[in-house]
Amino acid sequence: MLPSLTLSLQFARFDAASLHRATLPRAQVTRWIRHALECDGEITVRIVDADEGQSLNREYRQKDYATNVLTFDYAQEPMVCADLVLCAPVVEREAREQDKDLRAHYAHLIVHGTLHAQGWDHETSEEEAEAMEAQEIAILAGLGFDNPYR
Repeated sequence: MLPSLTLSLQFARFDAASLHRATLPRAQVTRWIRHALECDGEITVRIVDADEGQSLNREYRQKDYATNVLTFDYAQEPMVCADLVLCAPVVEREAREQDKDLRAHYAHLIVHGTLHAQGWDHETSEEEAEAMEAQEIAILAGLGFDNPYR
Protein backbone atom coordinates (compact mmCIF):
# COMPACT_ATOMS: atom_id res chain seq x y z
CA MET A 1 0.00 0.00 0.00
CA LEU A 2 1.29 3.44 -0.92
CA PRO A 3 1.78 6.13 1.72
CA SER A 4 -0.94 8.73 2.14
CA LEU A 5 -0.34 12.25 0.89
CA THR A 6 -1.83 15.61 1.60
CA LEU A 7 -0.99 17.69 -1.47
CA SER A 8 -1.26 21.40 -2.07
CA LEU A 9 -0.72 22.07 -5.79
CA GLN A 10 -0.15 25.74 -6.56
CA PHE A 11 0.45 27.66 -9.77
CA ALA A 12 1.86 31.18 -9.72
CA ARG A 13 0.45 33.63 -12.23
CA PHE A 14 2.59 33.78 -15.36
CA ASP A 15 2.05 33.77 -19.12
CA ALA A 16 2.20 30.02 -19.78
CA ALA A 17 0.63 28.88 -16.50
CA SER A 18 -2.34 27.29 -18.29
CA LEU A 19 -0.02 24.97 -20.27
CA HIS A 20 1.70 23.83 -17.08
CA ARG A 21 -1.58 23.46 -15.20
CA ALA A 22 -2.90 21.23 -18.02
CA THR A 23 0.31 19.16 -17.92
CA LEU A 24 0.06 18.62 -14.16
CA PRO A 25 -3.37 17.33 -13.13
CA ARG A 26 -3.61 16.88 -9.36
CA ALA A 27 -4.23 13.12 -9.60
CA GLN A 28 -1.03 12.60 -11.62
CA VAL A 29 1.13 14.72 -9.32
CA THR A 30 -0.30 12.88 -6.31
CA ARG A 31 0.49 9.52 -7.92
CA TRP A 32 4.07 10.51 -8.75
CA ILE A 33 4.78 11.74 -5.22
CA ARG A 34 3.12 8.78 -3.48
CA HIS A 35 5.28 6.36 -5.48
CA ALA A 36 8.40 8.22 -4.30
CA LEU A 37 7.38 8.48 -0.64
CA GLU A 38 8.62 6.02 1.93
CA CYS A 39 6.11 7.22 4.56
CA ASP A 40 3.07 9.50 4.71
CA GLY A 41 3.56 13.07 3.60
CA GLU A 42 2.30 16.63 3.46
CA ILE A 43 3.80 18.27 0.40
CA THR A 44 3.19 21.51 -1.42
CA VAL A 45 4.14 21.65 -5.09
CA ARG A 46 4.36 25.19 -6.44
CA ILE A 47 4.93 25.97 -10.12
CA VAL A 48 6.56 29.38 -10.53
CA ASP A 49 7.95 31.74 -13.16
CA ALA A 50 11.64 32.52 -13.68
CA ASP A 51 11.64 35.60 -11.41
CA GLU A 52 10.24 33.72 -8.40
CA GLY A 53 12.47 30.71 -9.10
CA GLN A 54 15.58 32.89 -9.29
CA SER A 55 14.64 34.85 -6.18
CA LEU A 56 14.16 31.68 -4.11
CA ASN A 57 17.36 30.08 -5.41
CA ARG A 58 19.31 33.27 -4.65
CA GLU A 59 17.84 33.65 -1.17
CA TYR A 60 18.10 30.03 -0.01
CA ARG A 61 21.03 28.62 -1.99
CA GLN A 62 22.98 31.80 -2.79
CA LYS A 63 22.82 30.93 -6.50
CA ASP A 64 21.56 33.79 -8.64
CA TYR A 65 19.68 31.90 -11.36
CA ALA A 66 16.42 30.04 -11.73
CA THR A 67 16.85 26.28 -11.31
CA ASN A 68 14.46 23.48 -12.25
CA VAL A 69 13.42 22.29 -8.76
CA LEU A 70 14.02 23.47 -5.23
CA THR A 71 13.18 21.26 -2.26
CA PHE A 72 12.45 22.72 1.16
CA ASP A 73 12.27 19.83 3.60
CA TYR A 74 10.89 20.58 7.06
CA ALA A 75 10.47 17.08 8.54
CA GLN A 76 11.16 13.52 7.49
CA GLU A 77 9.62 11.69 10.46
CA PRO A 78 7.05 10.68 11.42
CA MET A 79 5.77 12.32 8.24
CA VAL A 80 7.53 13.96 5.30
CA CYS A 81 6.71 17.68 5.23
CA ALA A 82 8.15 19.64 2.34
CA ASP A 83 7.67 22.24 -0.36
CA LEU A 84 8.76 21.53 -3.93
CA VAL A 85 9.14 24.60 -6.12
CA LEU A 86 9.45 23.98 -9.84
CA CYS A 87 10.37 26.77 -12.23
CA ALA A 88 8.12 26.30 -15.26
CA PRO A 89 10.28 28.12 -17.86
CA VAL A 90 13.37 26.15 -16.82
CA VAL A 91 11.51 22.82 -16.83
CA GLU A 92 10.02 23.61 -20.24
CA ARG A 93 13.39 24.70 -21.69
CA GLU A 94 15.17 21.61 -20.36
CA ALA A 95 12.50 19.29 -21.74
CA ARG A 96 12.82 20.91 -25.17
CA GLU A 97 16.66 20.88 -25.11
CA GLN A 98 16.75 17.23 -23.97
CA ASP A 99 14.02 16.22 -26.42
CA LYS A 100 11.81 15.01 -23.56
CA ASP A 101 8.07 15.13 -23.08
CA LEU A 102 7.20 17.98 -20.70
CA ARG A 103 5.01 15.71 -18.55
CA ALA A 104 7.79 13.11 -18.25
CA HIS A 105 10.32 15.78 -17.26
CA TYR A 106 7.96 17.13 -14.59
CA ALA A 107 7.42 13.58 -13.28
CA HIS A 108 11.18 13.13 -13.00
CA LEU A 109 11.74 16.42 -11.21
CA ILE A 110 8.84 15.86 -8.81
CA VAL A 111 10.15 12.38 -7.95
CA HIS A 112 13.66 13.89 -7.61
CA GLY A 113 12.41 16.61 -5.27
CA THR A 114 10.38 14.12 -3.23
CA LEU A 115 13.49 12.00 -2.72
CA HIS A 116 15.43 15.09 -1.58
CA ALA A 117 12.63 15.78 0.91
CA GLN A 118 13.36 12.38 2.44
CA GLY A 119 17.09 12.95 2.80
CA TRP A 120 18.38 11.58 -0.50
CA ASP A 121 21.29 13.67 -1.77
CA HIS A 122 23.28 13.54 -5.00
CA GLU A 123 25.79 16.25 -4.09
CA THR A 124 27.57 14.61 -1.15
CA SER A 125 29.25 11.68 -2.91
CA GLU A 126 29.35 9.77 -6.17
CA GLU A 127 27.92 6.69 -4.43
CA GLU A 128 24.92 8.64 -3.11
CA ALA A 129 24.38 10.25 -6.51
CA GLU A 130 24.34 6.83 -8.18
CA ALA A 131 21.97 5.44 -5.52
CA MET A 132 19.60 8.39 -5.95
CA GLU A 133 19.63 8.09 -9.74
CA ALA A 134 18.93 4.35 -9.51
CA GLN A 135 16.01 5.03 -7.16
CA GLU A 136 14.61 7.68 -9.51
CA ILE A 137 14.92 5.35 -12.52
CA ALA A 138 13.14 2.54 -10.64
CA ILE A 139 10.30 4.77 -9.44
CA LEU A 140 9.81 6.33 -12.87
CA ALA A 141 9.84 2.91 -14.56
CA GLY A 142 7.09 1.83 -12.17
CA LEU A 143 5.13 4.87 -13.27
CA GLY A 144 5.63 4.04 -16.97
CA PHE A 145 8.37 6.58 -17.76
CA ASP A 146 11.66 5.97 -19.53
CA ASN A 147 15.05 6.40 -17.85
CA PRO A 148 15.46 10.21 -17.60
CA TYR A 149 19.24 9.96 -17.67
CA ARG A 150 19.48 8.59 -21.20
